Amino acid sequence: MNEQTMGKMKTMKLYGMVRAFHTSLQSGNADKCTADELVSILVDSEWDDRANRKLDRNVKNARFRYKAAVEQINFDTPRELNKNHLLRLADCDFVNKKENVLITGSTGIGKSYIASAIGHQACSLGYKVLYEHTSKLFARLKMGKADGTYLKEITKMEKQDLLIIDDFGIQPLDQQSRTILMEIIEDRHGKRSTLFTSQVPVNQWHEVIGEQTIADAILDRIIHDAHRLELKGESMRKKRSTLPEEIIENEI
Repeated sequence: MNEQTMGKMKTMKLYGMVRAFHTSLQSGNADKCTADELVSILVDSEWDDRANRKLDRNVKNARFRYKAAVEQINFDTPRELNKNHLLRLADCDFVNKKENVLITGSTGIGKSYIASAIGHQACSLGYKVLYEHTSKLFARLKMGKADGTYLKEITKMEKQDLLIIDDFGIQPLDQQSRTILMEIIEDRHGKRSTLFTSQVPVNQWHEVIGEQTIADAILDRIIHDAHRLELKGESMRKKRSTLPEEIIENEI
């Protein structure tokens, strides 16, 4: 009868319950538990299993640049990173409030790692997150306009609770890129959160975007009430040039 019960659980995709029930039978705890205690154990196991599978899916779909965690961020390295400010961002209330985050600083200072850590934290809280590198994003969307996948890509980004756009401003935007960025931001403004990282200070983003009217419209939607992390200091890659950035972040 127990085998049949577990078979039915598997058919119903109650994998957490199957494992808990099987473990209880092997350990003999099933005979020691009351009916309500056993039900509680099975339900809790299924709840945890589904939560873990959802987290794994969210992290996989996000396509983060780094496997990062807020707990591994080093606050002792001199780069003017305010611990209290970052930890407040890590609770992801800004995502709930549909607010933006702007992380700026020189190359190698840890912007992408911090952004990925915040993204992982958002995933753990059940939010849908997508990481995009700016140059690859615009290249893919331009290609999408040619092969008919553009609308699908834009719609996917619109549905993300948090969109991370990494390395913004490496090169000035052309007309097509400006139009794409405007559409992304317009779709998300007041509805979803966007996190930007950039080597370029925010006060120079007008020049990066170009065409003042469009730049004004885009920046008004991005910058208004945005949370800012302005990192300053020497490149962490230069300090540990032989280590990848995620290890640098953990060890410096």
